[in-house]
Amino acid sequence: MISRRSFCKKSLLIAGGLAIPLSCLELFDPKRLLAEKDQKGPRWVFLVDTRKCVGCGFCVKGCKVENEVPYDANVTRTWVERYVVTSDGKTHIDSPKGARDGFPNKGIDIGHGKLEEIKDDDIDKAFFVPKLCNQCDNPPCVQVCPVGATYQTADGVVLVDRSWCIGCGYCIMGCPYGVRFFHPVFHVAEKCNFCYHRITKGMQTACVDSCAFGARRVGNLRDPEDPVTKIIMTERVNVLKEEYGTKPQVFYLGLSKEVK
Repeated sequence: MISRRSFCKKSLLIAGGLAIPLSCLELFDPKRLLAEKDQKGPRWVFLVDTRKCVGCGFCVKGCKVENEVPYDANVTRTWVERYVVTSDGKTHIDSPKGARDGFPNKGIDIGHGKLEEIKDDDIDKAFFVPKLCNQCDNPPCVQVCPVGATYQTADGVVLVDRSWCIGCGYCIMGCPYGVRFFHPVFHVAEKCNFCYHRITKGMQTACVDSCAFGARRVGNLRDPEDPVTKIIMTERVNVLKEEYGTKPQVFYLGLSKEVK
């Protein structure tokens, strides 16, 4: 007898490509959420200050331990990218093991155990950028999930129900940020969920607790007195790939133009 998971997975193989609906073309305005007076409870958002990130990788370690992602697996819920911009205008990017161990090598990791050496005199600027699930206000991964295993909560966090996920991979293909992966143990779709089991109990996320430099912060956008909310509403913040209209709820301070 064919299982529900196998039936759904095989049935979906005949489907065509994924598409983001026209509603995604509307850009995300954080002030709109504050204006929703009829909404109760928090609206979770994340703030990353790239000016404070030193690429130590403690956030990646903390996330793996907290969220049952095998330590040695080459997948992680959050990661840090290193950007090195050279005087010739080229941008070199790497993230060895998601930066779990930081960046022990000066050379850029180009894969297969090879490093690209860059002379100090050729470097125009260098910086680190933490990335994680953007908990989109208009999440394409929710829209393409055929069984409702990926869903959005009232407080804005996108979750995955491991017991319902059939492993079809549509959400992985549909995410424009590349934050989803197959869990090597549970064999279902996996991603960051803002440590939902922690923030709903008044705790910080594991990555925020692990960051010694204050580069990561989580807040409640519906609370005008929340320090994170004040920064988002009053300072120049950016989101990744705004042109996709997914309306990310991860905001960046000091984001450089080279970051995509």
